[in-house]
Amino acid sequence: MSSPAERYAAARRKAAQAAQFPALDEFALELGFDLDDFQREACQSLERGSGVLVCAPTGAGKTVVGEFAVHLALRGRPDDPVPAVDATTPPTRRKCFYTTPIKALSNQKYHDLVARYGAEQVGLLTGDNAINGDAPVVVMTTEVLRNMLYAGSSTLQGLAYVVMDEVHYLADRFRGGVWEEVIIHLPASVTLISLSATVSNAEEFADWLVTVRGETAVVVSEHRPVPLWQHMLVGKRMFDLFHDADAARKHDVHPELLRYTRETARRLELGEGRSAGPGAGRRGPRWRGPLRPDIVDRLDREGLLPAILFIFSRAGCAAAVQQCLAAGLRLTSAEERAEIRRVVESRVTAIPGEDLSVLGYWEWLDGLERGLAAHHAGMLPVFKEIVEELFVRGLVKAVFATETLALGINMPARCVVLERLVKYNGEAHVDLTPGEYTQLTGRAGRRGIDVEGHAVVVWSPETDPRHVAGLASTRTYPLRSSFRPSYNMAVNLVGTVGAEPARALLESSFAQFQADRSVVGLARQVQRNTETIEAYGAEAACHHGDFDEYFALRVAIADREKAIARQGQTQRKAAAVASLERLRVGDVIRVPSGRRAGLAVVLDPATGGFGEPRPLVLTQDRWAGRVSPGDFTTPAEVLARIRVPKHFNHRSPGARRDLAAEVSGTGLDRHGGRRGGRSRQVTGEDHQITQLRTELRHHPCHACPEREEHARWAERRRRLERDTEELRERVSGRTGSLARTFDRIVALLTERGYLARDGAVTDAGRMLGRIWTEADLLVAECLRRGVWNGLSPAELAAAVSVVVFEARRDVDERASLPRGPVADAVDETLKLWGEIEADEAARGLTATREPDLGFAWPVYRWARGEALAKVLGSGHEIDGEMPAGDFVRWARQVVDLLGQIADSGGATTELRSTARQAIAAVNRGVLAYHTSA
Repeated sequence: MSSPAERYAAARRKAAQAAQFPALDEFALELGFDLDDFQREACQSLERGSGVLVCAPTGAGKTVVGEFAVHLALRGRPDDPVPAVDATTPPTRRKCFYTTPIKALSNQKYHDLVARYGAEQVGLLTGDNAINGDAPVVVMTTEVLRNMLYAGSSTLQGLAYVVMDEVHYLADRFRGGVWEEVIIHLPASVTLISLSATVSNAEEFADWLVTVRGETAVVVSEHRPVPLWQHMLVGKRMFDLFHDADAARKHDVHPELLRYTRETARRLELGEGRSAGPGAGRRGPRWRGPLRPDIVDRLDREGLLPAILFIFSRAGCAAAVQQCLAAGLRLTSAEERAEIRRVVESRVTAIPGEDLSVLGYWEWLDGLERGLAAHHAGMLPVFKEIVEELFVRGLVKAVFATETLALGINMPARCVVLERLVKYNGEAHVDLTPGEYTQLTGRAGRRGIDVEGHAVVVWSPETDPRHVAGLASTRTYPLRSSFRPSYNMAVNLVGTVGAEPARALLESSFAQFQADRSVVGLARQVQRNTETIEAYGAEAACHHGDFDEYFALRVAIADREKAIARQGQTQRKAAAVASLERLRVGDVIRVPSGRRAGLAVVLDPATGGFGEPRPLVLTQDRWAGRVSPGDFTTPAEVLARIRVPKHFNHRSPGARRDLAAEVSGTGLDRHGGRRGGRSRQVTGEDHQITQLRTELRHHPCHACPEREEHARWAERRRRLERDTEELRERVSGRTGSLARTFDRIVALLTERGYLARDGAVTDAGRMLGRIWTEADLLVAECLRRGVWNGLSPAELAAAVSVVVFEARRDVDERASLPRGPVADAVDETLKLWGEIEADEAARGLTATREPDLGFAWPVYRWARGEALAKVLGSGHEIDGEMPAGDFVRWARQVVDLLGQIADSGGATTELRSTARQAIAAVNRGVLAYHTSA
C-alpha cells in the first residue's frame, strides 16, 4: 500500500490534470472505467487543439478517443463558437462527424451514440438511411462526407471535428482514395481524429498528416488489453507456440512443438500414418489433420468458446457447419435454443416463406439452434446480421468465417482458429501477411469478459512453426496509399478550386508523399539487381558456345507449347459446351472431374439462352445442382436414360434418394476406367516446335554436361531482368506521377466536352461530377448518348447492371442477355467502352473496367417480379446458383446507380421517371427487407 505522502502527491497530480484538461475530466467521470495511458494521451492532445493519429490493436479501445471528440463538440465552449459565414449569419454550434468505412459499422456506432446522448443529438447518413442529418453529431460512411465536400453542403456549417474510424482503409484498392480526398479537402478549421489498426509506418503517415492538416499528435500503443496466447494444433495435440513472453519477443518457437512437428513430418515422409485406401501406395503420404467437428468439440471441452474459425472459402464455411451437424455437435442449452429461435423469427418475418426455403433457412436455423453458423459475403445480409447478434450475445458459440469478418463490426471471441495460412485473393492463392494474421487473431480476447485470448493455427506438413512465429511476432502492417485520380474527382476538383490548384492538391496526397520517398530506395534496388544480373550471367556462361542463344531457344519452345495448350483447352471447352446443349431430361452422364465427379442424371437441360449451358443434374451421391462446361474435360456422353418423375422436386431429400438409387442401379462405372479424361496434345506435330527442337539439339551448348546448371542460372537472370525493368519503369513513373495522370485525365475530359478549353466545367462535367461509381465516365457517356432512353424499368435495371457488376472470378464465356432493347443498349454501352478504352490507352491511362454482363439476367428477372429461386439460378456463375448475399449486394449497387440517374441533370425526364420505377421494382422481397434493416 502506498504511503500518505504518495497518495497526497497522486491526488495533487490528478487535480492538476483536471484543471488543465477539464473536458477530459468530465468525460472520464461519465465513462465508468479508468482510461488507458494511450487513450488519455490522445484525448489530452485533442483538448489542446491538436489533431491526433491513434494506432492501437483491435479491441484496445481506440474509439474512446473518437467519442471524446463527440463530447468536445457537444460540450462546446462559450468563448469559442464556430465563426459565422457572414455578418447576417449567427455563430453556429460546433459539430462532429463520425465516419466509418462500412454501413454496418455506421449503424452500430449510431446506436451506441444515441444510447449515450439521445436521438435528438445524433444523426445517421449512409447510402440507405438519412436520420436527423442536421444534428450536432452525425455518423456517416466516408463516401457521404466526400460527396458533401464536393457539393459544398450546408451541413458542413459549424463542423469542428471529424473522426475517421478505421483510417487504415485508405489502403483499400477500390475505395481507399476516398479517405485521402476527405483528409485533403476538409477545411483547415476542422480537427481530424484518425483511428487506425497498428501499422508499422505510423510516423510516415503522421508526417503526411502534418503537411496537409497541421499539428497532429501520434499515439501508438502495441499493448493488448487482453493478453493473446498463440497455439498450434498438431493432430490431436495442442502446443503453445512460445514457451513464455520472452521467447515470443525473440521469435523462439517452443522446442517441444518443433520436435513433435519434425517427427510427424519425418513419419509422413517414411509413409507412416498415411491414410489407407485406393492409391495410397502410389501417391505417397497424405496428411489428414483434425476434423472440424473435433476441433470445435475440443475448444468446447477446454472452455475456449465462443470461437471464430477462419476458413478462407465460402463453400468451406458452409461445409464446416454441415460437418459439425452431421457429427451431432450441440453447444446450446434448451433455454438458449428457445431464445435463438425467438430472435431469428422476429428478424425474418418480412421475408416471404418461399424465399426462405430457397435461402436454406431451415438448415441454417438448425445450425444456429445448435450454436453453429457460417459467416461470409455470400450470405443474405440479414442472416449475417443475425449471426453477429447471436454471437455477440454468446448464443452462437462457433462461427466459421472468411477473412471479411476481420474487417467487419465488433465481434470479439475468446478464441480464433486459423485452418490454413494461405488464402485466395481473387487472382491467386497467397500467404497471409503479418498484418492480416494480426488482424484475424486480434479478434481473440473480449475486454471485460476474458482474462486472456487464444489464437490456434492448425498444423499441416506445409506449415512451419517458425513461419507462424514470425507472423505472430511481426507488427509489419505498412499503410500503402491506393489513391489515384478519377474522372469524377477531376471535374469536382477543377470545379471547386481550378485546374492548377487541383494539381497542387493531388501532389499533396499521401500517395505522392510515399512515391517521392520510395524513389531513392527503388533506385538503390535497381543498382543491386544490375550487379546480381552480371553475376548470374557469369555463372550461366558455357565454354561450348553462346548459352544466351541456347536458352532463348528453350524459352521459345516453352512459350509455343503453352500457346498450343491454351488452344487445345479452348477446343475442348467448345466440344463440352456443344455436348451439354444436346442433353435431355433423364439422360445419364458421367461428370469426369471436379467435386461432383461420377454418374449424374439430367433434371433440367437449362438451354434457355442464359449463356453457356448449365444443366441441373442429380448425382448418385444425391447432390442436386448445376454443372458447367468447366466440369467436363471431355464432351458429355449419354450413357443411359432413366425416367424422371414429371414434377420431380430436387429439394426433397427423399426424392433425391430414390432417383439417385436408380442412377446407381444402371450398373455403370462411376469413373469409366479413365482418369482425368484429357485428350493428349501431341506438341511434336507442330512444325514450329519441331524446327526449334532441331535447332536446340544441334546447338553446341546442348552437349554440355553442366547444361541444366547453366540453365538454372539463366532462368534466374531472366526473371531478375524482368523484375529490374519493372523497377526502372516505376522509378521513372513515380516522380510527379499523380499530377501527370491528372493532366492526361483533364486532356481526355476536355476533348470529350466535360471541361472547356479555358478549364471551366461544362454542363456535362457537372453531371459527371455527381456520378459516384467506378465506371463514372462510361455512365456519363451513356446518359449523354441516350443509350438507356426508352427502356422499361426492368430493362433499365439490366442495362445499368453491366457497369457496376464484377464477377468474383473470370469466366471465359460472355454471359447472354435478354433479347431486344436490353441487348441493344448493352451493345451500345460496349461500343462506348471500346471508344473510352482506346482514348485511355492512347494517353497511358488505366483502362476503365470492361462491362460485365453476368448480373443482367438476375436483376432483369427480379425487377419483373419473378421468384427468387429462378433469379438466383439465372446468374452467370461458375459454381451454379448465385449466392443470395452476392445478389443482394449487387442489386443494392444497381439501385444506387439508378438513384443517381433519377437525380441526374443529364438524364431525360422520362429516363429519370423510369429509374425511379426500376428502384421500386428492385426493392422488393429480400431487397425490401435489407433496405429497411
